[in-house]
Amino acid sequence: MKWTSTLLAGGTLLLSGCLLSQEARVESDYSYSGQFRRYRSYEFVRGEGLNSDTSRLGAAVRDAIRTRLKVQGYHLARRRPDLLVNFHLFEGDMRFRGYQQEDFTKWVANGSAEDEDTPREARKGYQPVRLLLSEGTLLVTLIDNRSHRAIWNGYASGVSVPAGPRGEVVLRRSVRSIFDQYHVFTAGYLSGQSPAGLDED
Repeated sequence: MKWTSTLLAGGTLLLSGCLLSQEARVESDYSYSGQFRRYRSYEFVRGEGLNSDTSRLGAAVRDAIRTRLKVQGYHLARRRPDLLVNFHLFEGDMRFRGYQQEDFTKWVANGSAEDEDTPREARKGYQPVRLLLSEGTLLVTLIDNRSHRAIWNGYASGVSVPAGPRGEVVLRRSVRSIFDQYHVFTAGYLSGQSPAGLDED
């Protein structure tokens, strides 16, 4: 199954009063073909709107993502990054198709990953789940730059972004909550090793 569609599933979480006192649903899902132990570098996918270089809200989201990934050992790389990071803010209610999966942290800890050599009988199946996301959703997608497939999605729904600096605060806190679902440190980072040869920003 190709991972060009949105991948969603997971648990819930109540964010702070900065989300306008609404209960935000924070969840994630992942591709079984993701090589999560291999990734060390990333770059942002840029475009229009929130993803543009000139958007203040987009800059707040990128800065929050950059800060979180740095804490987990990832480096920003302009050339040949392992991961491409994309994000989008959807307004209003949305219907998404997610997938029922085992805990992501457990999956990564077991060193599991599927590829073309994985026997059909040993492959995990994707169990679709219909989800209703309400009152605005911030979606963050990690894409394997080598295969060009989405390998992880995290999102917070129920996110209302007010105008001005307060909106930036809301988005930064939403990003932190989303990446609480992505418990992956780069190989060797916790033991003090640091990858070399990366073109950092």
